[in-house]
Amino acid sequence: MHSTDLPAQDRGGPLDLLVHGGDVLTVDAAGTVVREGAVAVRDGRIVEVGPADRLRAAYDAAEELDARGCLVLPGLINTHTHLAMTLFRGIADDVTLQGFLARVIPAEAAGLSPETVAAGIRGAVAESVRGGVTTALDMYWFHEAAEAVARDAGWRLLTGPTFMDVPGPPDGRPYAQRLGWAAADLAGRTPVPGTRPVVFAHSAYTLVPEQLTAIGALAREHGALLHLHAAENAGEVAMVAEQHGMRPVELLDSLGVLGPDTLLAHAVDLTDAEIATLARTGTAVAHCPVSNLKLGCGIARVPDLLDAGVTVGLGTDGAVSSNTLDLLGAVKIAALVHKAGGDPTAVGAEQAVRMATIESARALGLGDQLGSLEAGKRADLIVLDLAKPHLTPRHDPWSMLAYAAAAGDVRDTVVDGRVLMRDRTLVTMDERDALRALQDAADSAAPVPTSPTSTSEVAHTV
Repeated sequence: MHSTDLPAQDRGGPLDLLVHGGDVLTVDAAGTVVREGAVAVRDGRIVEVGPADRLRAAYDAAEELDARGCLVLPGLINTHTHLAMTLFRGIADDVTLQGFLARVIPAEAAGLSPETVAAGIRGAVAESVRGGVTTALDMYWFHEAAEAVARDAGWRLLTGPTFMDVPGPPDGRPYAQRLGWAAADLAGRTPVPGTRPVVFAHSAYTLVPEQLTAIGALAREHGALLHLHAAENAGEVAMVAEQHGMRPVELLDSLGVLGPDTLLAHAVDLTDAEIATLARTGTAVAHCPVSNLKLGCGIARVPDLLDAGVTVGLGTDGAVSSNTLDLLGAVKIAALVHKAGGDPTAVGAEQAVRMATIESARALGLGDQLGSLEAGKRADLIVLDLAKPHLTPRHDPWSMLAYAAAAGDVRDTVVDGRVLMRDRTLVTMDERDALRALQDAADSAAPVPTSPTSTSEVAHTV
């Protein structure tokens, strides 16, 4: 929607926020860049994007951000993470996916509670806001605690009930109780602009086909996004094939749980036929290049997915498998790793930036509300300080973001028109207190295993 499409009463007059003076990278379909531009915000949404001099003359704003010498762009969207795993950062490095699970699952069972998850989330929100991430899709235990923390901070979080049929789940709620609990949770939700209900089914190796079918039906009944891990590495594919006689994507397709309201995390180990299946069903993928590399899972076939028309968003995964929630860092890795095959155009700078913004929004089914700076969308934006040696000179903003910018370059972060970070200072939460609570919660957790168990033990455990 362009400013000229807005009702007359929405143009001009008072604003809640005006961000002005910087170059505005809108990430619209045309890739429009407004030099010395401005973004006008009222009631949590963008009213107009245009030249700063014209918008400053047209509007009176209760609050302003002077972005001269900066780049203004949409907030980054993390399509796959486990935020409270900040509690366990550093406990499972230099191991395979199966070794990772063997270390982390016992630590979670011993150390998680609503209180520790809240502490983990507060640290994760601080880290994310500092890095310009304005929205995250979070799969984890005790989602109610996570939602409360995010709501208090004014940060956009998509989360909901998680299903994983393992002995002694951290929340003490066995699978037999989870469907009824999840249905009540979803039915009791109040719609919030820029979000949607979500149901998480961990994977085809922690849930049997009948459970996956029931969870998919629950998601459809409530118009929810269904999010699950699939085909993260060859070991997982082999495990699912042994358990169910089909590879993960084949199994999920046979159960009818793929579709435009389903988002798969990782999708590294795919065949040509499986890529065609994702395209045919409209299923999206959350690409997590950092954790894929760190766990030795391989390099996802992102160029092939894109060529097939599959929507690919970007994620960090948790702060154990990637050690950081830095989505700008993931943008750089996504732009670089796919060139390893010899084609420097495999994933270009603009594509990588779009994967962290508008394509991530589309992967969540929220492309009409998030992911670009256009009139009518939610006012999620970030301001990057360009007065840095590594960001000078300024030629191409896409290139700058993909290959040179870093999380520390983010100066201001705005979610739904509310400034969460101004001049690198968090204004909606006490950062020192959050980090102190995170360290205390991590210290109080049960001792972490010092070495991974075998792959067969992991398969039995999960």
